[in-house]
Amino acid sequence: MGRPGKTYYYRNWDDDVVFTKHQEASIPPGFIWLHTNWVYRLSSTIVSGLCVGFATIYCRLFLHVTFQNKRCLRTQGKQGAFVFANHTQPLGDVFIPMLAALPRRAYTIAEAANLGIPIVGKMLTMGGALILPAKLSQMMQFQRAMTVRLKQHQRIFVYPEAHVWPYYTGIRPFPNGAFHYPVSANVASYAMTATYQQRRGFTKPRMIIYFDGPFYPDSALPRKVRQEKLHDEVRHAMIVRSRQSNVQYAKYQRRSDSSE
Repeated sequence: MGRPGKTYYYRNWDDDVVFTKHQEASIPPGFIWLHTNWVYRLSSTIVSGLCVGFATIYCRLFLHVTFQNKRCLRTQGKQGAFVFANHTQPLGDVFIPMLAALPRRAYTIAEAANLGIPIVGKMLTMGGALILPAKLSQMMQFQRAMTVRLKQHQRIFVYPEAHVWPYYTGIRPFPNGAFHYPVSANVASYAMTATYQQRRGFTKPRMIIYFDGPFYPDSALPRKVRQEKLHDEVRHAMIVRSRQSNVQYAKYQRRSDSSE
């Protein structure tokens, strides 16, 4: 992981190119999305603080992350919002939202497979992860957790590309399904675009992350059209920002069935 010039092969835009030992992890029975127990909440606050400390070291010193236009996230003031980002770091994308959301806590929508990540997976929910439900019966708890976080004026981070492609410098096509959330809640959305740029004298690039927005649901349009328009606006902002990348640290090659 992270080796310069490494080539990843894919057939479709939604392929997995990174695999872990516990990729089939699922939501355990009795899983809770919104904890009210004061012991858990205190533990969560401590874990979140430790995660921010680790995120600062890892993201600044190892990924060489800097933020541009992060101040635009303040435009919402005391209101919740969604932040949509491209998915390019297996571990970094767990911690980058924690730095982006400061001084607030970050809440990131994550697949259940992330619960299987060694060590980190056990602490994800304490660090702010909102695990996507596996069953329709769990959706109410998930939706309630998001509603509470929005009422607390928090930022909810979403990786709509779903699958991580390390150091990929483009913006992959992604469906507009995730934009159902800001449309339903009638809150603002932002684009958070990771780019990779040359560091003088170093092979490994620096990671510059740009923020754009806010983008609001257009209440004059029918609900589905509102969702599509919001998707198009956020994705366009991400595509424009992605052009700031000027180095290809990893290579991606489409694989046809006949190549095997």
